Amino acid sequence: MSYRYLHTMLRVGDLDRSVKFYTDLFGMQELRRRDVPDGKYTLSFLGYGDEANHTVLELTYNYGVDKYDIGTAFGHLAIGVPDVAATCAKLRAAGARITREPGPVKFGSTIIAFVEDPDGYKIELIQRA
Repeated sequence: MSYRYLHTMLRVGDLDRSVKFYTDLFGMQELRRRDVPDGKYTLSFLGYGDEANHTVLELTYNYGVDKYDIGTAFGHLAIGVPDVAATCAKLRAAGARITREPGPVKFGSTIIAFVEDPDGYKIELIQRA
């Protein structure tokens, strides 16, 4: 048996707002959604390809919870983009909060930037050819 990284789960305060953020601004697709009324939560799985072959992002909405304390242990998600500056301009125009402007990583040459999603989770943008 081989191991494979399947998904990362983030708890969100407004599922539709978060799905829109990741699909409209990052080009992900909502692959599936599962509502679990008995458990009082809804799951949405997003990604760039089917779950059989790609790692995906699981967004979890717990009924009645609209905000979470992210804490200090979680770092960030990372998404490769062809042009960090252009991506930041697009995100800024859509109202996203850029928390680190595009530029080279400290002590290196890779171009990065950071943006926050609607719940305050950090996303590192990494320029990739």
